[in-house]
Amino acid sequence: MRPLLALLAASLIAAPHASLAADARLQALFDSAWEADLQDNPISADYLGDHRFADRWPDLTPAAFAARYARYAATLAELKAIPRAGLSNADKLNYDLFALDFQRRLDAQPFKPWLYEVARPRDGVQTSSEIAELLPFATVADYEAWIARLTKMGAYIDENIALLETAIREKRTQPRSIMERVPAQIALQIPANAEDSPFFEPFKRFPDGIGAEDRARLIGEAGRAIGEQVIPAFRRLDAFMRDKYLPACRTSDGIWDTPDGAAFYANRVAYHTTTNLTPEEIHATGLREVARIRAEMDEVIRKVGFNGSFEEFLTFLRTDPQFYYKTGDELFEAYAAMAKRIDPELVKFFGKLPRMPYGVRPIPMTSAPDTTTAYYQGPALDGSRAGYYYVNLYRPEVRPKYEMPVLTVHEAVPGHHLQIALAMEDKSLPLFRRNADYTAYIEGWALYSERLGEQMGLYDDPYAKFGQLTYDMWRAVRLVVDTGIHAKKWTRQQAIDYFKANAAKTEADIVNEVDRYIAWPGQALAYKIGQLRILDLRREAQAALGERFDIRAFHDALLSSGAVPLDVLSERMHKWIAAQAK
Repeated sequence: MRPLLALLAASLIAAPHASLAADARLQALFDSAWEADLQDNPISADYLGDHRFADRWPDLTPAAFAARYARYAATLAELKAIPRAGLSNADKLNYDLFALDFQRRLDAQPFKPWLYEVARPRDGVQTSSEIAELLPFATVADYEAWIARLTKMGAYIDENIALLETAIREKRTQPRSIMERVPAQIALQIPANAEDSPFFEPFKRFPDGIGAEDRARLIGEAGRAIGEQVIPAFRRLDAFMRDKYLPACRTSDGIWDTPDGAAFYANRVAYHTTTNLTPEEIHATGLREVARIRAEMDEVIRKVGFNGSFEEFLTFLRTDPQFYYKTGDELFEAYAAMAKRIDPELVKFFGKLPRMPYGVRPIPMTSAPDTTTAYYQGPALDGSRAGYYYVNLYRPEVRPKYEMPVLTVHEAVPGHHLQIALAMEDKSLPLFRRNADYTAYIEGWALYSERLGEQMGLYDDPYAKFGQLTYDMWRAVRLVVDTGIHAKKWTRQQAIDYFKANAAKTEADIVNEVDRYIAWPGQALAYKIGQLRILDLRREAQAALGERFDIRAFHDALLSSGAVPLDVLSERMHKWIAAQAK
């Protein structure tokens, strides 16, 4: 038997080598899985600024899906073969989050979520032309890659149609109530002339470095690809949608009315909230939040001296011309001005700010009528494309001025852009964590940021304050409506009526929002659940630290890990609070 000290010395010598080997294996696995994910989804690669696969579409064949999920299982098995005990604390967390990512993918597989996702009105194949917004179009090769994609559009559309056929057979369709929007979207992709196609837009402008001869060639090749591949493919999709898919769509609205619908919804709730909360618990939380926010709204109504009921006040807000711009140009200029008003305030609340800038862009009209008021598009990972705050200019007469401050705080800064850009710039994290998509953290942060707008002085009149409360109410209503539709068997109209009775958003926005919740079960729950957790953590920090509480340090700590599940965030922040209290 070897002496104890000799065994200890041997372990001290061997352990670093084992750790290094494990660290290297772990990083190699992270890198190979990241690369495989990019190849599987060229559109995601484009979003991240990696345009190596910009000449192709994702492979949606049954064989590709089978290979993808086999890879997920093999990746998880390879991870489990790496000894976690020998890793640094930082890599233990990376290990755990990587395992969680791939396990969540496998957990969703039995429900075939791709059969529902392929048909969403907001981001189905009929909106594919909008991918051009992600691309640089700086060189001849950039244009040639887009043309190569256009020549493959026929096969890509046919793969989408095949998925929709499978959805029909397996009764995993979207509801007819929301899919009736799609034929009008498809019609925008079937112009009389190729030059009028949204896919042709990049060929209406060229950088100076591309000469006349190349321009003429590229325009001709693009026109032929659109005329011979794109337009005929969308005609096939249009016929299929009208003749087969829409008639087969379910007449109910909730995911409960699909195979294993209740289990699928539970899976989606856990996925998006990163909690073990049940739909019933979330519904009850929503009802409590609606009541709390309603009391604050009533106080604002009293302050402005409005004589009438709550419903009459909402009607006043939705219909009085003083709250709306007349043109899309005026609306856009106001959004841009609001964004720049916020920027100088950030240093009061954050010690660390991202280097990456952001811009403001209009939502393309191919999807604007059927999508939300605004959204954020992240920057390219390599810094080659800024982040963008996209705003909806369709029907400016239904886009109220009093929502603009709170909306900008959420979608731009200090909401999505600040958090996402900081995470992307943190090179101490592996790539999968710099781009992690834990919805409860990402959207919870953005909703929490809306509260910061008040401290920044953005809600400087009662109507702007009511706008902030409207957005908080909007997310509380989501808890009630999403669980109502998908767990309690509410109808679409019940959801719309409940929303209209409690929030000052316009009817156009409300209908678009409810249709989004129907098409994307569980995603809308993450906002309020995440916000409430962050607010609890802030209260804990303030109670523990008292006058030593530093809002800038708190926010920096909160954002220092990139997006993580809420239990991981809580654990990290509790350790931070304890360290600050010493």
